Amino acid sequence: VQLVESGGGLVQSGGSLRLSCTVSGSGFSSNVLAWYRQAPGKERELVAASVGGGIPNYILGSVKGRFTISRDNAKVYLQMDSLKPEDTAVYYCNSIPPLGIYWGQGTQVTVSS
Repeated sequence: VQLVESGGGLVQSGGSLRLSCTVSGSGFSSNVLAWYRQAPGKERELVAASVGGGIPNYILGSVKGRFTISRDNAKVYLQMDSLKPEDTAVYYCNSIPPLGIYWGQGTQVTVSS
């Protein structure tokens, strides 16, 4: 199983990006797909999660109203609007709880002020 993130980049404050995560291979053992991020010097944090089955998605309080998680079969997306410099981080997808074998390279998001 591989989880591959893409879609990051450099954007000005107030801009938008759409991140994608593709799950490839067989044996992914969780119904949950989530986005995490890690900013320089900070711990990795859970940003959003899609559980499916009619259960509401989880969105971190500081990004609520700006970020939206969506899912399409083996892909999960993170639409990020009204980006702020504090959103600068490497973004990763994984399950909940995260499994070490699923951590990929992540995708860098840099928001300039």
